Amino acid sequence: MTEVELDELLTFHWPRVVRRVMGSDADEWCKGFVRSIARQGKRRNWRPSDRQAALMRRLVAEVGTQDDTGGEVMEG
Repeated sequence: MTEVELDELLTFHWPRVVRRVMGSDADEWCKGFVRSIARQGKRRNWRPSDRQAALMRRLVAEVGTQDDTGGEVMEG
């Protein structure tokens, strides 16, 4: 995972992953993983392992495919 990809993932996508996973009936391991990445991502020189990066990408992809508005049209 490149530094740019990691920065984008943690800045733009991970907060949504955290909200979605923590508000769901996901297992405790998944919730712990999501919290751990959020914590570790604040460390300046932290880089995910290959396995962590793969799981992070998978979670972002899964959350990205879910409808955030519940089918309702949101107006600004």
